[in-house]
Amino acid sequence: MSQEIILNADTRERTGTNKARVIRNVDGMVPAIIYGNEKDSLNIKLKLNELTKASQNELFYTQVLIIKTEDGDEKVVLKELQRDPAKGKFLHADFLRVSRKTKLKVVIPFTFLNEDDCEGVKTEGGVISKATREIEILCSAGDIPESIEVDVTSLMIGDAIRLTDLNLPEGSEIPGLSEETDQLVVSVNAPKAVVEEEPEIEEGEALEADGEGASDDSADEGSSEEQQNSEETSE
Repeated sequence: MSQEIILNADTRERTGTNKARVIRNVDGMVPAIIYGNEKDSLNIKLKLNELTKASQNELFYTQVLIIKTEDGDEKVVLKELQRDPAKGKFLHADFLRVSRKTKLKVVIPFTFLNEDDCEGVKTEGGVISKATREIEILCSAGDIPESIEVDVTSLMIGDAIRLTDLNLPEGSEIPGLSEETDQLVVSVNAPKAVVEEEPEIEEGEALEADGEGASDDSADEGSSEEQQNSEETSE
């Protein structure tokens, strides 16, 4: 069951840039609007602390929200949240009215299940590779899932799960999905081969080795010279 996010709002008479600035700077609130569902638009203002807290919840951007007004509750989804690009302050929020049957496009994250029990990892030493972590789906406003589960238990090295393999919630679909747009979601790959590096030789050791080589060469040259002198004496 999705967590319900509730915002309290006051209706506002003032509209326009200057009046919106007064709402933000004097009232300490955030101007917003609710529209859609064949009803008149409703200009409201939201409490800054409530909007700030709600905006820190991922569900705020994907789930149906409840806005309590003087005239009753409004079921909405967030359409746009404007911020000051320099200061990050909230400037304005747009909300769309919905009913349970309203069809919406929403971006939903994946939840990958049983990664530690993946057969390809346990028995073959494979590595799980996630190609994407979210997907846009079309679903009813009353049935927006918090996430889409992807079970990787049975995947072996070389196996993969694509968009067409997903078990979507009833009534949900991926817009425009076809063989050409069938995107990779997750796969199990063979581990990369580890290349052993040759041990590094310290500078002192290298010089010592060169010195030993030079001594050996000198000894060989000395031995050859003595042998030559001996042969000349014999003659």
